[in-house]
Amino acid sequence: MDNIAIVFDFDDTLAPDTTTGFLNDFGVNTHDFWKIVQDDISTGWDPVLSYFNRMIELSGSDKNPRITKESFIEWGKNAPLHKGVPSIFASLRKHLKKKFPNAALEFFVISSGIGDIVKNTRIAHEFKAIWCSEFFYNDDKISCPKSVISFTDKTRYLFQISKGLIGDDFYGMPFEVNKKLDSEQFYIPFKNMIFVGDGLTDVPCFSLVKRNGGIPIGVYDKNESDKWGKAWGFISDGRVSNLATADYSPKSTLYGLLVMAIESIAEKML
Repeated sequence: MDNIAIVFDFDDTLAPDTTTGFLNDFGVNTHDFWKIVQDDISTGWDPVLSYFNRMIELSGSDKNPRITKESFIEWGKNAPLHKGVPSIFASLRKHLKKKFPNAALEFFVISSGIGDIVKNTRIAHEFKAIWCSEFFYNDDKISCPKSVISFTDKTRYLFQISKGLIGDDFYGMPFEVNKKLDSEQFYIPFKNMIFVGDGLTDVPCFSLVKRNGGIPIGVYDKNESDKWGKAWGFISDGRVSNLATADYSPKSTLYGLLVMAIESIAEKML
């Protein structure tokens, strides 16, 4: 069986930003929150560590209730998704199986977002693996960062996919990814990967996949006009092969691009 991987970022790629959505419903002024985070970044903070730290400060303060694992889980169950997302996985699998019976399609998420939100969305079961940033909890309350995925950290998980280091057997074994494999031992080579992302944190993945023969696709939210310039920059800088709005419905441009991408890879595997 020949495997093809579609690897997604999550926030602003498959869904509106889930951290912002959670904080809005939590009663936080998110404009001010992200301004403080940006100020942190300007003084040398890692972006993910900054927003984790600021959330820990908010949790249980005078104005806010505790932020808990359960609050993330419950919010994630009803998190909004971009148009067409719930049905895209079955639709692409069905399309590929009909045209290329010997090919298999697997989906993954690599995100800087909060794991206990992403892993409890209604599409979480569609992914073979989900890697996100994680909190450590003390008495169920967020206490400190447990793991952080930021910028080039994301590429580590592309290597894990390529080498088949997926699932509970490799949890807590971060150094396995550095083991050298012969070319025929790779589970899904980069040339069989499609990476879909929206932001600057995805640039290392765009570059790694493209450089090794895979297909990077950039998406943007048509309702977020302030991000259009950044999205177009991915095309003008040669970061991605294609760019489309984050609409996954059957007649959308993005759906068509994904179909063409999986067909192109499957044809080369024949």
